[in-house]
Amino acid sequence: MSRLNSMLCVICIVALPTMLGGCAGVLVVGGLAAAGGGGYAAAQERGVGGAVGDFEIQTDVERAFVDAGPGLQEGITTTVYQGRVMLTGRVATPDMKARAVQVAGRVPGVKALYDETEIATPGSTLDATKDAWITARLRSEMMLDPDVRSGNYTIDTSNGSVYLIGVARTPAELELATRIARYIPGVKRVVSYVELRSGAPIAERPLTRGPAPGAPGAFRQHPTAHAEHRPNGGH
Repeated sequence: MSRLNSMLCVICIVALPTMLGGCAGVLVVGGLAAAGGGGYAAAQERGVGGAVGDFEIQTDVERAFVDAGPGLQEGITTTVYQGRVMLTGRVATPDMKARAVQVAGRVPGVKALYDETEIATPGSTLDATKDAWITARLRSEMMLDPDVRSGNYTIDTSNGSVYLIGVARTPAELELATRIARYIPGVKRVVSYVELRSGAPIAERPLTRGPAPGAPGAFRQHPTAHAEHRPNGGH
């Protein structure tokens, strides 16, 4: 539900002109586009079908958290891109952190699990607002940069840490995206789970008999320069 939450938070942020200054208009456009519908999904590397499948996995993970008991869904944000699941947020105990990983890992369709949850007390409403502002500002900056295919990046911000997941077309684009994130005011660090895949988005490619996504030769990984890049999992 991170995208929906981002959109709602952006709407709330409009009421805080002292925090946004002259950027309010750009942030609303970026935030709403990031939460948009079929046209936005079609421009992504994963395409509409992939976006729908990821949403189903996200829903299943969040439902599993509810079934596992209180504290997990409330404190954890689940982000999914091409079956890769990233968990962020705060939980109260190490046991809850371990339980969240176990629960999410059992959900069908999960190809990889990145655990970035922190063991800490819940953040304040002001902290959540600042994180939403960072996410909206970063989304807007990416959309305005012609060298970044912003639709291929999913953003989550927790306690000033920016987490990116998705795919990049080139190493230069990947570096640019993380550099943009680092220079957003209030960002403490950038953690990237973005993988490198060249070419047009899947949604724009003609049907061929070439390697399927995930097959050998169809997927490469690239470490992000000057950012924490964790292709094989969380902590």
